[in-house]
Amino acid sequence: MKWYSLVKADRLSSNEIIMYAEVLPDSPWFSGHFPGEPILPGIAQLEMALDGIKRLSKKDLKISGIRKVRFKQFIRPNNKIGIKIALRKEEVLSYSFRIMVGEEMACNGIMTVEELEH
Repeated sequence: MKWYSLVKADRLSSNEIIMYAEVLPDSPWFSGHFPGEPILPGIAQLEMALDGIKRLSKKDLKISGIRKVRFKQFIRPNNKIGIKIALRKEEVLSYSFRIMVGEEMACNGIMTVEELEH
């Protein structure tokens, strides 16, 4: 079971995509994080960013590095989320990402990736 629901994905250009998603209330990420006040952990947010990068690049990838990551807003069950991914031209296989809850920045940063070996 996917722990979030992808509502829509739009390719803005060959180097940019925006996805709209909703975090499902029965997501296992909320179990124990935190009882009575569930919030989506940062690692789950990074996984959503990686999913966007995979969708944009159309490749099977894994994270090789993250930097300049800032967590600014809680993501709670049923929040509507926007995830914007853009290829960075300055560095090979490097992407900037921004996760929004409504108009509020929840998380942003830079992720570098590498192709999975099969």
